[in-house]
Amino acid sequence: MNVEAKDGSPDPSQGAPAATDPDASAERDSSAASGEPTAKGAVSAPGPDGEPRKVSRRFPLFTRDTARPEGGGRAASGDAPAPARQWPLLSVVSLVGLGLFLTALDVFRVGTILIGVALLAGAVMRWWLPRVGMLAVRSRFTDMVTYGGLGLAIVLLSMMAQPNPWLEIPFLDDTLHFTISS
Repeated sequence: MNVEAKDGSPDPSQGAPAATDPDASAERDSSAASGEPTAKGAVSAPGPDGEPRKVSRRFPLFTRDTARPEGGGRAASGDAPAPARQWPLLSVVSLVGLGLFLTALDVFRVGTILIGVALLAGAVMRWWLPRVGMLAVRSRFTDMVTYGGLGLAIVLLSMMAQPNPWLEIPFLDDTLHFTISS
């Protein structure tokens, strides 16, 4: 990848210049005479100084913009009202809100299980639906793992909550008693 300066000379950071054919040197001379920067090889858009930048396979130091996550488009057509376009997110948030309300009414176990089920439903929707609107935050895989892992953890922890747990896992009980007695 050879990048040339405005005067047509090769970029010194590129090492020794590669052999060029006469047609390319004539083209370089004509573009150098017009004052436009030229570049050979793979380059990206011009930088802030107007010079072509070399393409790098490294991630940039600073992110200049972000792309919409896969499946992050509208969940309904554009002529539908805003709530209908974001129904997957609204359904998850509604279930979480209902779970928090039940928890506030002192139905702790059912409320927290509902919160976990809402996150699990978000993971299933992220996997199953092609477009989920603002429920898509990261890549599809990362969203599914995050929503599913957190939802499963919340459901299991709420089923193991004291008093009278619905689910007993012996090694976790032993671990808890060991940490409290130490």
